Amino acid sequence: MARIPYADPARIHPKARAVLESLPPGNIFRIIAHAETVLDPFNRMGGALLRRGTLDPRLRELAILRVGHLAKARYEIAQHEAIGRDVGLSEAEIAGLARGADDPAFGPREKAVLRFADDVAVNVRAGEPIFAAVAEFLDHRQMVELTLCVGFYMMVSRLLETFDVELEDKQLLTGFKSGQVGR
Repeated sequence: MARIPYADPARIHPKARAVLESLPPGNIFRIIAHAETVLDPFNRMGGALLRRGTLDPRLRELAILRVGHLAKARYEIAQHEAIGRDVGLSEAEIAGLARGADDPAFGPREKAVLRFADDVAVNVRAGEPIFAAVAEFLDHRQMVELTLCVGFYMMVSRLLETFDVELEDKQLLTGFKSGQVGR
């Protein structure tokens, strides 16, 4: 059970209600709706990272899932494992994310991204060798997108875990994967 009740759409500002009603009925959105002015920008930022970036979606999902594992955010992991499968992550890669970059499921690029995600999540700033390893195959835009993904999903994971947001029925996950999230 969530630590606070989910927002009642009838009791929030009409603009926030319209945004909430345009989204899948996800508990994450119903928690964020308490901060009415944040709901739409949150959705737009998440959508931009998920659908309008140039970072390879596989690398993006590896970073997001690694952050979820570091934060022990079960909701985040469940949502993004489904998205990860859709963008081509193998079951071995998904299982390896709990162990990190040293898992044999990952190649050199994946290992570099996972080390980068770990370093940014744990130490705030990627160290020089880790930064240089990612810079060998990502352009500047992609490096910024990767860093934003790590930071955004650290925030999301902290929100989910702080409020004990409950995972929805598996049928609701399809709205998250179908592109309804993030305009």
